[in-house]
Amino acid sequence: MDVAALRTQLKTVPPAPVYLVLGTQQVLIDQAREAFLKLIPAEEQVMNVGSYDLEETSLADAIDDAESSPFFGERRLVILNKPTFLTGGNSRGKIKQNPDLLQDYLKAPQPSTVLVILAPYEKLDGRKGVVKALKKQAVEVSAAPLTEKEARQLIQSQVQTAGYRFEDEALDELIRRTNADYGRMMAWLPQLKLLDIDTKTIKLTSVKGLVTQSLDENVFDLVTAVLKRQQEHSLDLYRQLIAAQQQPLQINAVLVSQFRLLLQVKILAARGLSQATLAKQLRVHPYRVKLALQTVRNFSLPRLAQAFLGLIQIEKALKTTSRSPELLFQLFLLKYQAN
Repeated sequence: MDVAALRTQLKTVPPAPVYLVLGTQQVLIDQAREAFLKLIPAEEQVMNVGSYDLEETSLADAIDDAESSPFFGERRLVILNKPTFLTGGNSRGKIKQNPDLLQDYLKAPQPSTVLVILAPYEKLDGRKGVVKALKKQAVEVSAAPLTEKEARQLIQSQVQTAGYRFEDEALDELIRRTNADYGRMMAWLPQLKLLDIDTKTIKLTSVKGLVTQSLDENVFDLVTAVLKRQQEHSLDLYRQLIAAQQQPLQINAVLVSQFRLLLQVKILAARGLSQATLAKQLRVHPYRVKLALQTVRNFSLPRLAQAFLGLIQIEKALKTTSRSPELLFQLFLLKYQAN
């Protein structure tokens, strides 16, 4: 179940005793939390809502709360945050938790309590008995990063619900500038709506003028210019990054990372892997894989490898010589264009 379906369900049917919200998209976790909080009337929340950070608080305290009866109300809501003991990684925080306490609770959940486990992780350790019991008992809600299509649909829906609309290409530009990250788009949306409050139309110029691009996104434009051997344009983009106080080593590191991704996508796509499989194996957002696939179709593997190796040489020169970073980049462009 996704968060949108959860919100609809909680409005129409009684809640389940246990929920697991699993995934790394924080904005979806926050939306799920808000949906659960609406189960408890505002005047009862002080007494009937408990929230526990399990990196800082004992699981025993949280389970005791879950087993308690509601105080002058219909139900209690108990939220368990950051249950690292359910993952395969090292437990964080000050307290070593006893998973048996949760496993025992799951055998007979308190009927008047809604227990919500917010797990901001890609996955849990399915080998653990407590995780097996949780998967069997809990209603699972996905907070995994959304695909471009899913993010687009949700943003479009929320804008329309607020009485706004996107001007042609404005939503496309927002997606491009945020790498289709739903959390980042949601963060910019209130400011965009405020900027265009008079017309209720979010304009392309508003998105371009307000939504800043990260170094990764700016470098992607530079990557494209380099591959197309647009020497003057490439140098101009590089100078813009330097003028924006970006460090040469950092710029080069992002360039290396981008070309490494292009090489990986080129090689793996040739083996027949799908976009979704590539994103999962390379552990990058599907939108970045989509852009990489669009790029590598037009360039050969040797050409991508040549640029990658040239940037590795720049990195070495930046660390071992006092030559101007701009000069080193210009020499790289000349050498790349000549071959």
